[in-house]
Amino acid sequence: MARIIVASMPFAGHVGVMSAVAGELADRGHEVLAYTGAKYEQRFRAVGAQWLPWQRATDFDDSDLAATFPPVGDGKGLRGGMANVEHVLMGTGAGQAADLLAEVARRPADLLVTDHLAFGAALAGETLGLPWASVSVTPLPLESRELPPPGFPAMPARGPLGRVRDRALRSAVHAMTGRLLSPMLNRMRAGAGLPPTTGGMDSLLSPHLILAQGVVGLEYPRTDLPPYVHFVGRLAAAPAAQELPPWWAEVESARSAGLPVVHVTQGTLDVDLSDLLKPAIAGLGGERVLVVCTTGGAPVDALGPLPDNVRAARFLPHDRLLPLTDVMVTNGGWGGVLAAVQAGVPLVVAGASLDKPEVARRVAWSGVGRNLHTGRPGAARVRRAVRQVLARPELAGRARELGVRMAAAGGAGAAATLLEGLIGERVAGR
Repeated sequence: MARIIVASMPFAGHVGVMSAVAGELADRGHEVLAYTGAKYEQRFRAVGAQWLPWQRATDFDDSDLAATFPPVGDGKGLRGGMANVEHVLMGTGAGQAADLLAEVARRPADLLVTDHLAFGAALAGETLGLPWASVSVTPLPLESRELPPPGFPAMPARGPLGRVRDRALRSAVHAMTGRLLSPMLNRMRAGAGLPPTTGGMDSLLSPHLILAQGVVGLEYPRTDLPPYVHFVGRLAAAPAAQELPPWWAEVESARSAGLPVVHVTQGTLDVDLSDLLKPAIAGLGGERVLVVCTTGGAPVDALGPLPDNVRAARFLPHDRLLPLTDVMVTNGGWGGVLAAVQAGVPLVVAGASLDKPEVARRVAWSGVGRNLHTGRPGAARVRRAVRQVLARPELAGRARELGVRMAAAGGAGAAATLLEGLIGERVAGR
């Protein structure tokens, strides 16, 4: 059996993905060492992994990034996003690499498996010459000569003029990122003892194996996808037992009463309730639907008085809730969107920060829901979008179709088999 290091940024959404991979590998008898922040030690121990703490890398609490990295502020807008990249992602990278190199020097590992935003593991893999795999915790960020630049607010081109547009966009974004991101990237590399690179952000993705969440149909088509990229559906650990609220029976009986269930969530990172939850409650209060909100950890009382048709909890188990849900309204966390699609639930997405606009565009492009093109929609806009989704059964039909593909893609089991194959290639090549 192999000794495998699984690295995860200490964000709840990332940990959910990486703990699924770690747990599957541990269940197969491998020795798994989880490298992540102290907040999530027990999440990995619960799936059978050992824990390697962040020591030289600056640890933090994902519910209050500004406490450790003041320039991040509320994380919103271009300034907040760039500060997140500079201080959280790249700023901790050299320390991550140092931690991992020290551990491998203490006791060799057979494979590194990294959340694709845990950049230090990529640097450690490059330094060691060790096979390593990237797990994409967001929509696949790999650039293509057939698509707009990753993260740019544009849908894939249609026709010759669109392809000319995309080429121009790629050139413009390369120039911009060369000025903004390349210096950060090379400072991080220098801190890890590595020379500068001209490879851009794609140099932080594994050249050996990329495990991409999602499936064809939810991801944009391209003919230049490298053969080492594999779509494995949704990566999610088995849900922990969770106490259900006293009103849960209303959710279970809603459909038999002909009452659509609308789930509203902002995930666990962007938890300013005025962004989406409060407008959604205002817009859907009084509608002939049952609205089920989760606050992502914020006190339910912070929502204020709730209309008669609205219920709220800090957290609810998606494996129990989504099969009973008719529409999910979300700010676009990739994990939550994948969970909804796998359950055949159409979406309304209001995403503005980090990768969330990219998620919203994929939801609209794939035909599983609506993109509101903002992170702070008004009440009427949410109400109108939910009505439209409920009135268009083809959106739910498309979600069910892609949900079948997601389940068939194999999830953590398929991911672990591919990782074992990478280990086998290394052994065969010795």
